[in-house]
Amino acid sequence: MNDFLTALALLTIIPVRYREPISARAYAYFPLVGLLIGALLVAAQFLLRAIFPPLVAAALLLALWVVLSGALHLDGLADACDALFAATTGERRLEILRDVHLGTFGAVGVMLLLIVKFAALASATSFVPILLAPLLGRWAMVFAATFPLARTSGMAVMFRAGLTRRIVFVATIFTALTCACFGANGVFAFIGAFLVALVFARLALNRLGGLTGDIYGMIGESVEVVVLVLA
Repeated sequence: MNDFLTALALLTIIPVRYREPISARAYAYFPLVGLLIGALLVAAQFLLRAIFPPLVAAALLLALWVVLSGALHLDGLADACDALFAATTGERRLEILRDVHLGTFGAVGVMLLLIVKFAALASATSFVPILLAPLLGRWAMVFAATFPLARTSGMAVMFRAGLTRRIVFVATIFTALTCACFGANGVFAFIGAFLVALVFARLALNRLGGLTGDIYGMIGESVEVVVLVLA
């Protein structure tokens, strides 16, 4: 239970208490937390669409989505865009990741992602992608944690310590079975999420020499928007 509460506290703004030290076993519960976020969003979608016009409902749903995660992954996306797409060296890219200032690539990346996510939510004709996108986004972070790290310190290092194949297997099986419950659409979403996570992980390896917590956030956000668009 403490590992689940750790994952819930890390990935959402829900006020829960967990005991130290933090264990890598919390990774196994990332997809479950994502599924709970998806369920909250689906319930909110039905309520908002019953009250507001589609565009307003989509905007409010997107705002709720951002608030639920405390914009943590959007912050990682912004930092990762600034670092990965700058024309500079790998060492300088790692320095950019530590910079608290928002650069052009980061600002454009966040704006484009939110615009596309909003359009996809406004166009959604089914609750399935809204349910699965947070699930797959959190699973993608677990998958990303299997790649080498770019640093020897930081939150990603702390959480990755003790990560085992069993933890990754449990998270992946839970995610795959949940997606399979929704037939071909769910399977297609899982494959799309895997490919997106793999592409960005390889990009980070090539340009940074490894992954960081910000890259995890970028991968999670990218997977979410791709799942919505594919639907």
